[in-house]
Amino acid sequence: MIKMIYNTFFQRSLTSVRDLTRQDFELLFDVTDKLIQHNSNYNICSGKTLGCIFFEPSTRTRLSFESAMSYIGGNTLATSNILSSTQKGESLADTIKIISLYSDVLVLRHPLDGSSKFASEISTKPIINAGSGTEEHPTQTIQDLYTINKETKKIDGLKIAIVGDLKYGRTVYSLLYGLSSYDVTVYLISPEALRIRSDSIYDIKKKLQLTESTELNDYIHDLDVIYVTRIQKERFQDKEEYFKVRGSYVIDNSVIKKLKKNSIILHPLPRLDEIPNNIDTSKHAKYFKQAEYGKYTRAALLGLILTKNGFEHK
Repeated sequence: MIKMIYNTFFQRSLTSVRDLTRQDFELLFDVTDKLIQHNSNYNICSGKTLGCIFFEPSTRTRLSFESAMSYIGGNTLATSNILSSTQKGESLADTIKIISLYSDVLVLRHPLDGSSKFASEISTKPIINAGSGTEEHPTQTIQDLYTINKETKKIDGLKIAIVGDLKYGRTVYSLLYGLSSYDVTVYLISPEALRIRSDSIYDIKKKLQLTESTELNDYIHDLDVIYVTRIQKERFQDKEEYFKVRGSYVIDNSVIKKLKKNSIILHPLPRLDEIPNNIDTSKHAKYFKQAEYGKYTRAALLGLILTKNGFEHK
């Protein structure tokens, strides 16, 4: 049996990390722990259907949602931009309305800012934001925070560097919103051209200790977590500008040698050249574990949204 506090997620959309409290995170972490410890499928969502609507490429997020839904006994209907009737001119609104008829909860990834919020306003079923333009990626942040908590045994008091594309990286903004529920020190490391958009974090500057810099080496010896992000070529209108900043930060053996004994390296993936393959075997490398945790954190979220007390019966 999972000892639970009041389920704040039942029949609720998740479009922004800013809608989550520290208590919400703790509930998700508790349920995720029990899912992993149980090590076999919960069938609490038998007869329930997840609708996956992806208008941008995805490997980990999409497959982890499908795997998560299966793990708790449900089914998945999936479509993409290539396969959907949007190719015939159907609007996003109509697509959402139709798939709402066939599903109990919808997961949406879309290139336009505001898409998930829009979908939640017209859908008859809960919407989960799986990436909306350059805004947010809430379920990535849930697995990121879970990974940090699991691998370092805490979140409060940590020194965390977020490195790479801070301007366009939606995982970055979601992570900062999530970290604002905790007492942490954050270093924002990026090329000048990819600095964080100050207007997007205006409301959390008073909640987080933030330091902006172009130099990772200035802080490397004190860090507990290095969260590395890919320089996103697809977000650049001018490809020449992309090639100017590509490879700005590489987490290689020279960096590894400077880390504290128990520091961890995370990455939302996919990666390019920012973390060489030979780092994968380092004890600091936790990004594949981070991806694995994504299945269980999403199973926890789906189960809480779809069943009011389902986890309490295990």
